[in-house]
Amino acid sequence: MYNKIKNLSMEKRVEYLTRALVSVKSINGTNGEVEVADFIKKILLSFPYFQRHPSYVWEQDIPNDLLGRKNIFCFIDGNTNRKETIVFHAHLDTVGIEDFGPLKEAALDSDQLVKFFSTYRFNKEVQDDAQSGDWMFGRGSVDMQSGIAVHLANLLYFSENLHELPGNILFMTNPDEESQHAGVLAAISELKRIQKEKNLHYITAINTDFITPLYSGDTTKYIYTGVAGKLLPCFYIQGREVHVGDTLAGIDPNLIASQLTSRIHNNINLAENIDGELILPPSCLYQRDNKESYNVQTAVSSYVYFNYFIYEKTAKEIMEQLIGIASETCRYVENKLSDYYEEFLQRTNLPRRNLSWDIEVISLENYIEELVDKGINPFDCMERTFEKYKHLEIRMRCFKVIEELQKLDPYQGARVVVFYAPPYLPHNYLKVEDEMNQRLLNVLEEVVEQASIRTGEVLSVKKFFPYLSDGSFLSLHETDEEIESFTRNFPGWNIIGTIPFEDIRELNIPSINMGVYGKDGHKWTERVYKPYTFGVLPNLIQQTTIHLLKQYQSFSTTNKHSVC
Repeated sequence: MYNKIKNLSMEKRVEYLTRALVSVKSINGTNGEVEVADFIKKILLSFPYFQRHPSYVWEQDIPNDLLGRKNIFCFIDGNTNRKETIVFHAHLDTVGIEDFGPLKEAALDSDQLVKFFSTYRFNKEVQDDAQSGDWMFGRGSVDMQSGIAVHLANLLYFSENLHELPGNILFMTNPDEESQHAGVLAAISELKRIQKEKNLHYITAINTDFITPLYSGDTTKYIYTGVAGKLLPCFYIQGREVHVGDTLAGIDPNLIASQLTSRIHNNINLAENIDGELILPPSCLYQRDNKESYNVQTAVSSYVYFNYFIYEKTAKEIMEQLIGIASETCRYVENKLSDYYEEFLQRTNLPRRNLSWDIEVISLENYIEELVDKGINPFDCMERTFEKYKHLEIRMRCFKVIEELQKLDPYQGARVVVFYAPPYLPHNYLKVEDEMNQRLLNVLEEVVEQASIRTGEVLSVKKFFPYLSDGSFLSLHETDEEIESFTRNFPGWNIIGTIPFEDIRELNIPSINMGVYGKDGHKWTERVYKPYTFGVLPNLIQQTTIHLLKQYQSFSTTNKHSVC
């Protein structure tokens, strides 16, 4: 690969590498993730620097991964005897290509897609972009093979210009970002290992996950100094099943589920309010009852879960909020069912029956405590259930745990159990009261301002990358108490929990996202904007890397002298 790009400009290098990476079908959950990892390693080993230092490129297998996926690492030693190190990282997997429909076979062929969309009359913006020549189409073009390409091109640049590098660079690319983040979670131990082995000080991690216009006509390129977190709050809803000829006596879990969704889905009032930041509301990702086939009985239970972004709030605060919403919802349902029954009695003149529509709302943590107080061992039940249903995907296994706990409970009344399931992504952001974080922010803002003047681009520094990102797992703000509040509401955390909280806290790597720029990530019209991504961004990351390393050297020297 090096021979094909060595005489190209930086812009052309990034474009060539992007095309090459896009051509590999690196779909999440397939062997393509392994293929693209091997391809990236092959590219790195073609660089003269790594041919001289082949041990500086290595792979790390993802433990217990059925596909044999792996992380790829490389290290560039700035030959300055400095420990300061910048981490470059990007994820190597993409989403699937089914949405391309009849163009499925062309999903990885940018030239063919540009030709198609140039005559695509059904979306004028897409057609104009295709005709402009400034956009590269294809699955992974923006999310995020171009991001890997930018890093690879910069690794080659610094390896050829070591005199410009006042420190070190550690690069990693990880699989499974589009699903369970198994790659970056496994990488935590490797980051710690190499840190100890080489006595490194990680200053920051620079991710190139894609950025996109936030509104029609928006051309600002956003730089983020942190990343939003994510919770997956779940509601196991146990109703009271009845024959359809007696539905007024029952409690339909679907009614509760629909009311919960109505109150939570896209409710902007539940989103945090942080000035100047793009803050997203929760959204429903799953809602269904447990009936497998038709019959004339109402459903026994329903499952609902939501994508819930967190920025400055904690899992504990969100749980308290959701318990409140669920309690309010159940009171509403209780009153509605009672009112319906009263109207039914007036119309039919039937004698009153002793009916109740009381619905208990409880967190998993408190429900477990209740079961223990009743002499029931919920922990053995959890372990057996996870083993029994190991063929199910992980969220359904969590729901089955709650279902089995419910069966153990001698009280079989209507109940809503609120809990968390994977994935969980911590939030992180720069705390400006920390002097090192403030210095990082100052350097970044200075570099961005200079780049704006030099390039004419409108650049803006924001606090939170608003979407999901592997950068969530590089530092941790939650206290032990807040983490425990989350894990106690996660069924079987000690069985299936995968997040090494203590190791992440020890690493504490600030996360910056300087993303490639494009449109329609995860859509068949996905495309990356070449002038910024291939031309401006690589230099912006170079300058950020150089200035941060210099600034931290100066800071370390000053501190050393002040101590003396």
